[in-house]
Amino acid sequence: MLNKEQIIKLDWNKTSGLLPVIVQHYVSGEVLMHAYMNKESLEKSLDEKRLTFFSRTKNRIWTKGETSGFFLKIINVSPDCDNDTLLFMVNPIEGPTCHLKRSSCFVSNTLSHWTFLYQLESLLAKRKISSTTTSSSSSYTAQLYASGIKRIAQKVGEEGLETALAAIINNRQDLINELSDLVYHMLVLMQSQDINLSAIINNLQIRNNKVLSKPTKNTSFK
Repeated sequence: MLNKEQIIKLDWNKTSGLLPVIVQHYVSGEVLMHAYMNKESLEKSLDEKRLTFFSRTKNRIWTKGETSGFFLKIINVSPDCDNDTLLFMVNPIEGPTCHLKRSSCFVSNTLSHWTFLYQLESLLAKRKISSTTTSSSSSYTAQLYASGIKRIAQKVGEEGLETALAAIINNRQDLINELSDLVYHMLVLMQSQDINLSAIINNLQIRNNKVLSKPTKNTSFK
């Protein structure tokens, strides 16, 4: 969150009392929306950990989700280099950000790779739920969940072996295909155990930080 020093440095005069705000999904990286804040809406946002803006058309502050219930929970916020724009990393709660029922207010035919991976993970989570609420499903993923953890684990093992063999044969396209199958089945396995990509990334970051914090040995000769 913003500290007192950062808040003091914000250049409200440059923007006539309204700071532009960029809102980004903290996991997928997708840009969700753009709006404006005055000092009052910023204070309310930081106090309640929910995004509140200033509406130029209604001439009042408003909390995103106050009507729909789809609030934006603040994870982090940082000013830009000129202290006249704010970037909020958020977790959308319960529903889409856009009033048109889309995840983002920006329409794009091309998703970033991380956004696609997040959406794929979300789709697998829905397939997991459907596998327990319907007697039959044409979805391969739902059928895989219904088959149980032993079958899912078996598929991960099979795809891992096929990936290794493709690497040995040194066929690039075959390796890409097998790696894609492996990643997909790994995501299915993770969802079956209520583990998401964020948990894996956080664990890798912790490991990396431990490695970087280790003192290096002095190998110089004296």
